[in-house]
Amino acid sequence: MDFELSEELKMIQSLTRDFVNERLKPLERDLLGRAADLSDARSYLPADKEAELVKMVREMGLWGVGVPEELGGVGLDTLGVCLVEEELAQTVVPFRFGDVTPILFECNEEQREKFLLPALNYEKKPYLALMESDGSADPSGMKMKAKKEDGYYLLKGKKLSLSRAGGDYFAVVFASTDRGITCFLVDKDTPGFSVAGGDEKTGWLAQVKEPMTMVFKKCRVTAENILGKEGKAFHLGEKWLPRRRVVRGARCVGIARRLLDEATAQAQSLETFGQPVSRRTSIQAALADIAMNIQAARLMVYEAAWNSDIGKSIRHNAVMVKLYTTQMVQTVADRVAHVFNGPPYIKGMLMERLCRHALEDRAIEFTLERQRSIIAGYILKGLKV
Repeated sequence: MDFELSEELKMIQSLTRDFVNERLKPLERDLLGRAADLSDARSYLPADKEAELVKMVREMGLWGVGVPEELGGVGLDTLGVCLVEEELAQTVVPFRFGDVTPILFECNEEQREKFLLPALNYEKKPYLALMESDGSADPSGMKMKAKKEDGYYLLKGKKLSLSRAGGDYFAVVFASTDRGITCFLVDKDTPGFSVAGGDEKTGWLAQVKEPMTMVFKKCRVTAENILGKEGKAFHLGEKWLPRRRVVRGARCVGIARRLLDEATAQAQSLETFGQPVSRRTSIQAALADIAMNIQAARLMVYEAAWNSDIGKSIRHNAVMVKLYTTQMVQTVADRVAHVFNGPPYIKGMLMERLCRHALEDRAIEFTLERQRSIIAGYILKGLKV
């Protein structure tokens, strides 16, 4: 493996880093809130500022970095996308370079024009409707039904989504049919489809991510709205899943890098008993542990990305990357709390939001256990690691 990045990748990495430092990080204070009571804190960028940033990235030629060229994107390889996402993850400003769920890559030609391209161009927002109203995403107990009747499918049930409400949108709905779990693309104005909640909040409520509820009451759609094949919803984007896991690992590395930067600055500036706390062996040990964890995670991500780009299967590597990097960034957040001499979770602080990003997956611990089961399955089948 050649650990030297190509000149093209170095340029992309540098462009992204400059964009984050010069365009995104200066916006962090506005998102965190400037008022004493944080009444002006926000979770998202204003629409006009977001549009301005999108235009800049388009001019840079980096909009849709992870979307294949034939589908309207830039078509960077896995390592290139990882480099971009690692840099973008170092800010709490929620902005991505045209990130589109790979499920939509399976759109047919007609669906591509109606759903994929508008999603890529920020003209429509795709609401992923997988999670049930009880918070479960287990397909074996899916309550959402799609009954075939008179040549149509009648969708009935409720779904939750963590997407932001507003603007034009469509739902990517997973429902149970006679042939199994099927995915439907349901446009905003379809009769029987309505959305509640998920609105942008300001003030302290901006710190809480509340899901929106999507309600389907005899929502009638045609077979043309099926994404892929009936009963084969969980095969959608299957070939993109390992790559997606690796890119997610790169995001964890990016968050951890920013946490290390902030912890280092804190250790160098905070003084106790007339000297900076950076001289304490326990603080130095914490910083060293963070740096080692980041380096190990980065090497795992880059190796998996490199193998993906030369055509090797990364199915088992990608699962390991997802598990390790998720645990890594949680460990890093814990060590950062030690450097700050207590949980740095005071509202309005950059560290509070960074740590919340780092720890947000702890609520779905069963997902990590699932990754362990997959890894163990590979081992028991004789896979060498």
